[in-house]
Amino acid sequence: MFEAVEELVAEHADLEKQLADPSVFADQANARRLNKRYAELTPIVATYRSWKQTGDDIETARELAADDPDFAAEVKELDKQREALTEKLRLLLVPRDPSDDKDVILEIKAGAGGDESALFAGDLLRMYLRYAERVGWKTEIIDATESELGGYKDVQVAVKTKGGQGATEPGQGVWARLKYEGGVHRVQRVPATESQGRIHTSAAGVLVTPEAEEVEVEINPNDLRIDVYRSSGPGGQSVNTTDSAVRITHIPTGVVASCQNEKSQLQNKEQALRILRSRLLAAAQEEAEKEAADARRSQVRTVDRSEKIRTYNFPENRISDHRVGFKAYNLDQVLDGELDAVIQACVDADSAAKLAAA
Repeated sequence: MFEAVEELVAEHADLEKQLADPSVFADQANARRLNKRYAELTPIVATYRSWKQTGDDIETARELAADDPDFAAEVKELDKQREALTEKLRLLLVPRDPSDDKDVILEIKAGAGGDESALFAGDLLRMYLRYAERVGWKTEIIDATESELGGYKDVQVAVKTKGGQGATEPGQGVWARLKYEGGVHRVQRVPATESQGRIHTSAAGVLVTPEAEEVEVEINPNDLRIDVYRSSGPGGQSVNTTDSAVRITHIPTGVVASCQNEKSQLQNKEQALRILRSRLLAAAQEEAEKEAADARRSQVRTVDRSEKIRTYNFPENRISDHRVGFKAYNLDQVLDGELDAVIQACVDADSAAKLAAA
């Protein structure tokens, strides 16, 4: 059933030999590439070996059961193990998104609904920060524009594994989990400013892009226009007194990134370059993959309630993901960072679709 896996086993063995040669590490880029591929193949090879061993054990148990009926129960148990390993191997062989082990920049934008939408954007930010904390990721708010009532008109967050890019098991990277969050999120609740107790509907948009490493996107300094201006946000005594805020425009593409949260112009420039590099990578990937039906094509274009991917219904304590039909009545827990079940429903649906297309 899995004859093609033998080729991967041979490739894994060859990589093991190469990585055992100290001279390989003279070229760090090549060593990283080999290590990454080795890490991708290791769970496939380990599962395949268990699958083959279980098959041999079943044959042995059946032979013994012919003379001793007590072995019949062992055959049934081994059959169950074999079935589970078969499914696990099938899932491991699903084509991987090459960005799955990357860190991400997550952006939340308030949309239809005014102040209530900005407050909801703040709730989403808290949800993602709590989720990252639960799974052991690091977060850093890169830039934020607060609303008058304490929410966010726009906020950008870097989310990364504690070990950096590629430090996770396959399928457990930040992009592998958070890429399904891109789109319009709709909220139904009674706003704090509502005196009549009426339920309002508003929306916020979430955009998730894999964070680029410097080697992945080449930026010619001559292609950049850098504008500085006075910060209008929090920042201490330097606010409105120095031109510390930075806006960078990539002239060939028109992509713009800005930052005003840091105290110095240099720090704001570095943060804006991070955002710009990530956006350029996402644009390049989308251009190269525009014929592919991947998750990024469903991300938010305009923050319009009619384009929703998920609804957060406060009166019913219900969360619904409209793409996969997921529904649960633990909204309070989800907003406190318990997002695994919601995300896993998207992961499972994506894997099923890829298996069907394979």
